[in-house]
Amino acid sequence: MDTLLTKGVHEVIVRDHLERALKSGKKLRVKFGIDPTSPELHLGHLVPLLKLKQFQDVGHKIVLIIGDFTAVIGDPSGRSETRKPLTAAQVRANFKTYLKQAGKILDVKKIEVHNNSVWYKKGGQELLLQLAARVSAQQLLEREDFQKRMKAGEAISALEMLYPVFQGYDSVAVKADVEIGGTDQKFNLLMGRRLQRSYGLQEQNIITTPLLVGTDGIRKMSKSYGNFIALSDKPADVFGKTMSVPDALLKNYFELLTSVEYPEALSPYDAKQLLAGELVRLLYGEKEMEKSKENFQKVFSKKEIPEDMPTIGLDVPEIAALDLLLLSGIKSKSEARRLIAQKAVDVENVTIQNPEEIISVHEPVVLKVGKKRFFKVVRI
Repeated sequence: MDTLLTKGVHEVIVRDHLERALKSGKKLRVKFGIDPTSPELHLGHLVPLLKLKQFQDVGHKIVLIIGDFTAVIGDPSGRSETRKPLTAAQVRANFKTYLKQAGKILDVKKIEVHNNSVWYKKGGQELLLQLAARVSAQQLLEREDFQKRMKAGEAISALEMLYPVFQGYDSVAVKADVEIGGTDQKFNLLMGRRLQRSYGLQEQNIITTPLLVGTDGIRKMSKSYGNFIALSDKPADVFGKTMSVPDALLKNYFELLTSVEYPEALSPYDAKQLLAGELVRLLYGEKEMEKSKENFQKVFSKKEIPEDMPTIGLDVPEIAALDLLLLSGIKSKSEARRLIAQKAVDVENVTIQNPEEIISVHEPVVLKVGKKRFFKVVRI
């Protein structure tokens, strides 16, 4: 129980009560909610997932809430402006990969999974009105995010105000004993306690986990900021991206993402290799860890080209460099031009100078974008 309530934990509410529950031998219902607002989970989600695994490993029931109803609204936590609502189709598409990704950490066969749209569709208008009557506008506007936005003159939608109420009711619906979430979720998690109390239920305990700083070393890891490492990234990409994490974050990453003590005696470079290997091992196993480490050393230490590269197939014998970059996954022409201007694009070890330069693919060629991304370009 020592590490259960300490490692990777920011705060426990109410600690004494939770400690007694754990010592009693009761099998607790431990809730974790995820809104499918993007197709990928990332290392920031790994922090609470690892805490859930600790509870699962000692026999407690993990209750996973897929927020297909709340995702349409959008969680206002940490937002400085109104989040653009998602369509139901977008939410369904994003949800498809969530269980598979969570299954890298948890035994999904033993998880209880709920879509929160089920009880909201069943309860309908009557439930929504009932929930809106159980809290006051003053209580909802207490949250720090809203206070900041009001001071800045930013708009707050009525739906955003109700979001924590809907998330809180999830705890009522599944009778949660414990809820786990990031520190930015505290207001929403406390709403779960408030609503459970109003329905005459035992209030859930809360465990908040620290927010993981992203690979930029500045902001929390987020798909919105592009500073993330996805749980669905290929092993080589997980390894390579981890090697780009700022030195100042290493100790924090070891503490939150691994069971390994931070190796004070190692250089930052060697510590990153250890961290990268641990993350690949956690997500993909020992074999992929060794393969990724060997591949990284070949590419970046010995300056060799990796054996396993994504392939870009062309049905034409030649193509402009700008168009080839777009096929490699670069999102815009402006970004492609910027990379070329920074001399970050090579074809067959020759730096591309002009976005309009014609690349011949009569024979397969190797495209290198930045320091880490390699593609084999072939004629099909």
